[in-house]
Amino acid sequence: MATIDVIELGGGKTVGSLELADEIFAPDQINEALLWEAVKHYRASMRQGTAATKNKKLVSGSGKKLWKQKGTGRARVGSVRSPIWRHGGTVHGPQPHSHDYAFPRKKLLGALRSALASKLADGKLTVVESLELADAKTKVYRTALDNLDAKRTTLLVDKEAGRTLVLGSRNLHRVELMETKEVHPYDLLRYERAIFSRAAIEQLQESLKKTVSKRKHAEVA
Repeated sequence: MATIDVIELGGGKTVGSLELADEIFAPDQINEALLWEAVKHYRASMRQGTAATKNKKLVSGSGKKLWKQKGTGRARVGSVRSPIWRHGGTVHGPQPHSHDYAFPRKKLLGALRSALASKLADGKLTVVESLELADAKTKVYRTALDNLDAKRTTLLVDKEAGRTLVLGSRNLHRVELMETKEVHPYDLLRYERAIFSRAAIEQLQESLKKTVSKRKHAEVA
């Protein structure tokens, strides 16, 4: 079972260690195909789906028949809004709709395990004793993150985000704060560095271990 150092956010010194479950953080847990599926699903659910074209009933133009049906020598036509005419309606054009689709929860949890294992393998996963600092100031949090080499995009994850943490981190550029229950594989891949509080990583690890044990039990049965 691998271990990771637990660091003090304010001082940057190591204050302990945390054991990481192999069924979650082992390198063989990384499934790139599953990660791609999870990211594709997430991005699809974020699409607005507002593209639209005007059909025959929506374009401008009179509904009057332009000329009589027979005897003119010209083709039969009922309206200037006909799709075969210039400025007419569009046939089978895009209409507003949702791009979201069902994604199995087991696959989502598997992708989350893969994302965590990938972050650990890349050395971009950091665990701190607590994300709370004495002062709820942006400057204080910026200095603390710089000491952890989190100078680019950073994801902060806490079990429950307190007022001090929310106020101190909300104005940080390219930094996002989430609670454990909100973390998605897309978020872990999107941000270069992920910083978890000890309480958050323990809660997430226990939750994922339960799903793995249930899966193994079902396979044996």
